[in-house]
Amino acid sequence: MRPQHLIVIMSDEHDARHIGAYGSKIVQTPNLDRLAARSRRFVSAYTPSPICVPARAAFATGDYVHRIGYWDNAIAYDGRIPSWGNALQQAGRRVESIGKLHYRNAELPTGFDRQHSPMHVSGGHGMVWGSVRDPLPKLPFGNRMLGDVIGPGESSYTRYDRDIAGRAVAWLKDAAQTRAGEPWTLYVGFVAPHFPLIAPQEFYDLYPLDKIPPIKLRPDQGYRRHPWSEAYDAHWPHDDAFVNEEERVRAVATYFALCSFLDSNIGQVLDAVEQSGLGASTRIVYASDHGDNLGARGLWGKSTLYQESTHVPLMLSGPDVTPDVVQTPVTLLDLFPTILDASGVIDPHAVDKPGRSLFSLPAADPSRVAFSEYHAVGAASGAFMIRKGDWKYHYYVGFSPELFNLARDPEEFVDLAGDPSCGDVLADMHRELLAICDPVVVDRQAKAAQAALIEQFGGREKAMNFGAAGATPAPKQPQPV
Repeated sequence: MRPQHLIVIMSDEHDARHIGAYGSKIVQTPNLDRLAARSRRFVSAYTPSPICVPARAAFATGDYVHRIGYWDNAIAYDGRIPSWGNALQQAGRRVESIGKLHYRNAELPTGFDRQHSPMHVSGGHGMVWGSVRDPLPKLPFGNRMLGDVIGPGESSYTRYDRDIAGRAVAWLKDAAQTRAGEPWTLYVGFVAPHFPLIAPQEFYDLYPLDKIPPIKLRPDQGYRRHPWSEAYDAHWPHDDAFVNEEERVRAVATYFALCSFLDSNIGQVLDAVEQSGLGASTRIVYASDHGDNLGARGLWGKSTLYQESTHVPLMLSGPDVTPDVVQTPVTLLDLFPTILDASGVIDPHAVDKPGRSLFSLPAADPSRVAFSEYHAVGAASGAFMIRKGDWKYHYYVGFSPELFNLARDPEEFVDLAGDPSCGDVLADMHRELLAICDPVVVDRQAKAAQAALIEQFGGREKAMNFGAAGATPAPKQPQPV
């Protein structure tokens, strides 16, 4: 393709269903909606792993988590496997980042000429306690993952995201004046709508509590969780930490508000592209690393295979892009060849990677498979997801599987894995899983790598005290690197 400028915008924990263009009737996202109107919008897009660090390592390298070995939030991307940024650098392209990356640290060769105000895993080691899995331990801290305060206000994350938006706007204005003829790639990483659930007042006010829809599939109202999810919740029972029902509703409203706050910051970036005269020469990608359960099934945060956690927004716009809605399943792994395509760079290693450029992907390919996997905090065993056509399959090592028809049941209310009439579909989906990996072998590999890491930190008891209990702290004094 003709090399042009590229902006890759990535948020954190943004479930695609909470965007107007993806069907939300509640969450207000006017800027993402206008981006979607001129984009290839992928409505069956998935994370390669529903937790931050593995998802971002897979995004960087364009390969499956089980092939690259970045299993959880204590095993962060370190440049050991070349990234799309490394490929751009080797081709002489300018590539910089602003904001959250969630790699190991800023000194490693992860593919950026310069990192502006980067956020990486806490202390360079991340959540070491989350690698303790076999058996799952009792946590040494409380259940209050979502934050001590839920509702309107400012947090270190909202201040950080405002700073990132301002830096991105300034960078684009400078690029328009000094680098107009030189194709560059800019990565912009926002934290919202990731918890803590504190949102600026102006966005919180958009969501009165009496207008918030009820949370679905609640165990306290009779829903029975799958045994794997039950084990996850027993390890870290987030829902039990709410003070009362009003606070639970407030948590949903605040997440919606953070989605609108994110949208406002992205709007500033989009405006800067147009106002700087870069619109005709700049392609834009928007995606998120994973979603958020937001109370469904009594679960919060990510870490499950359900749509709330694995389904992500993905949009591609700019020169040579004809707007359409793409039903073909895709994942963040497809961004590796897409980014290189947009920059006119050929990677000799791309043939070994599972991704395909989003520029050329057909709008409807019922045979294409999207794959996701989870081996991190709270996982009693490896969990694997296959999306193909209308069907979505969950395989849990040592537990019964789940099967959903998303065309008839987009909210995943009815598990069809035990339905005799779906036996052929179940067998076909399992064959697709085995074509990618042997889940039992992968589960064994993940646990062995995590056990070795735990020993490096002095064993289970000592490892339980390493790393932030919840969200990674924002940089206190953002500086360019």
